[in-house]
Amino acid sequence: MKYILTLILLFTHTFCQAYDSMHEKTPVGEIKVLELPERIALQSSFDGSYFEDNNGLFRKLFRFISANDLSMTTPVEGDINPGKMRFFVGQSDRNKDFQSNKEVEVKKMKPRLVVAIGIRGGYSSERFFKHLDQLENWIRENDHYEKNGNAYGVYWNGPFIPGPFKRSEVHLPIQLKNKKSDPPTTKK
Repeated sequence: MKYILTLILLFTHTFCQAYDSMHEKTPVGEIKVLELPERIALQSSFDGSYFEDNNGLFRKLFRFISANDLSMTTPVEGDINPGKMRFFVGQSDRNKDFQSNKEVEVKKMKPRLVVAIGIRGGYSSERFFKHLDQLENWIRENDHYEKNGNAYGVYWNGPFIPGPFKRSEVHLPIQLKNKKSDPPTTKK
């Protein structure tokens, strides 16, 4: 059993190190304010919930990056309802020529200020909404910030990583109260 656990941990670590990362992981259980940089997203959509089985979002994006010879990056973002999944274009692929198609939209995302909470465990709607409640409580307690968009999930691991080893986050876009412009330039 110890040997199997060691192999799983080694595989998990190796798997996580193989991709460009768009930002650092939020530590498990911590709530942090993050300033996300401008980035290019590849987005697929689904009319139902993100957590519905077999929604096909990953397959659409994987076919797109394979056809355009783009590298995988982490994390993957997911809007919950309606379901959307976003992969991001890594720095080394930004100069490649790729365009939106009927399954995948290529879009530039502006810098964004979010409050984030780090999570360990399998990906589920229950886990998402439990942690979203914690972020909404944080907003009520930090009255110099206000919501500036809908919450979304941030997923760091693929489907072959066992649930107890998976890492995710919930991000809630925020802004300083009474300020409708770009986010501050420093991390909080």
